[in-house]
Amino acid sequence: MCTSLTTCEWKKVFYEKMEVAKPADSWELIIDPNLKPSELAPGWKQYVEQHASGRFHCSWCWHTWQSAHVVILFHMHLDRARRMGSVRMRVFKQLCYECGSARQDESSMLEENIEGLVDNLITSLREQCYDEDGGQYRIHVASRPDSGPHRTEFCEACQEGIVHWKPSEKLLEEEATAYTFSEASKPRAQAGSGYNFLSLRWCLFWASLCLLAVYLQFSFRSPAFL
Repeated sequence: MCTSLTTCEWKKVFYEKMEVAKPADSWELIIDPNLKPSELAPGWKQYVEQHASGRFHCSWCWHTWQSAHVVILFHMHLDRARRMGSVRMRVFKQLCYECGSARQDESSMLEENIEGLVDNLITSLREQCYDEDGGQYRIHVASRPDSGPHRTEFCEACQEGIVHWKPSEKLLEEEATAYTFSEASKPRAQAGSGYNFLSLRWCLFWASLCLLAVYLQFSFRSPAFL
């Protein structure tokens, strides 16, 4: 049973994507708040998402804040003989810096962020559990800019020794440009009407004009027969 809306969304997206990526194997996703970095059982692999974007809520003073430094820890294991796999996941929390409450609330993420984060997880699964070329990891640009530097004293991941980094401005700009270009190209690729000068009809039209011009040129140059 899902303990929160965010947990339900994580499991829904993970199961749907794994059904497509590895339909012959059965995978489960378990939320484990006690998962420890680099403490791996034999045969298990680790993947750390270091620069996720999410929103935190303080249940004490109701303060909310955006963070581009959300850290997510995954431990993964595949039993090849039984064709069964397991992923244990922990989203590290952040303390509220408004009221100083020791209560650490989980972050919530938009559906599109979860989709991309699960894609990164599956990329790591392919590489570490299946010895495949997983593809390219995606950097998740926060929906709004950071309000300031990362405050490590309020970060649960930092307190547990996970050194995470913020992507450079150049890297973020390249990622945002690539995403914008791919999104902008979709409607153009889907459009099948209008004055498209690269369409087959226009190509035939311009080719016909060129042939006609060549024919007329040679006709005027050739000597007249008596």
